[in-house]
Amino acid sequence: MEALLPLAQTLQPFSTSFPDTLSQPSALKTMPSRNLHFYTSILLASLVLLLQGCHEQRPAGYVLRDRNIQLTASDAINRDKDLVYDDNNVKVVVYDGVMLLCGQVRSEELKRRAQAHVEVIEGIKRLVNDLEVTDEPEGFWRRREDDTTTARVKTALLDITSLPDFNPSRVNVTTSHHVVYVMGLVTHEEAEAVIGIAREVGGVQKVVEVFEYKD
Repeated sequence: MEALLPLAQTLQPFSTSFPDTLSQPSALKTMPSRNLHFYTSILLASLVLLLQGCHEQRPAGYVLRDRNIQLTASDAINRDKDLVYDDNNVKVVVYDGVMLLCGQVRSEELKRRAQAHVEVIEGIKRLVNDLEVTDEPEGFWRRREDDTTTARVKTALLDITSLPDFNPSRVNVTTSHHVVYVMGLVTHEEAEAVIGIAREVGGVQKVVEVFEYKD
């Protein structure tokens, strides 16, 4: 209990000021819609991270390995400035050694360069490059909408109660330009349930499965 006190003290200023501001009707009326949407995205994303952190059941070594691969890949991508400027956006997700590249870039060359930067990283079992090539990549605020969609899908997976052994923390959810990617180690029955739930979430235009199967 004593170890939790510093964290509670750190969060105290946020918890006392933020809700008080939002609880006032006049504050909600005057707050720009963009800011309100931003705060909503942050709260939903925080909920997802909390759920993942509390229920992660994979061995710690697997989790650490995936995070190291993802950090290495993200660093390699960020060193290529053409891949991070001009609204180009490359998301790197790794789960159980499977790497997903998604997002948007302005040319096929950039898509190939992104893959070339990461495919040499040790520990990758499978690489899925689903980067979209477009002349007009989404800007910062539109990408925040993707974050909100991810949070809603992850929360919706909690409704899967008919499968007693299913744990939503074993499913990684990522969204790019209204396309939802689901990853993880699941059974075919669990995959079907996850995809069905994700398709029903508002704002989702397509669901792409990048699962590894246990059966």
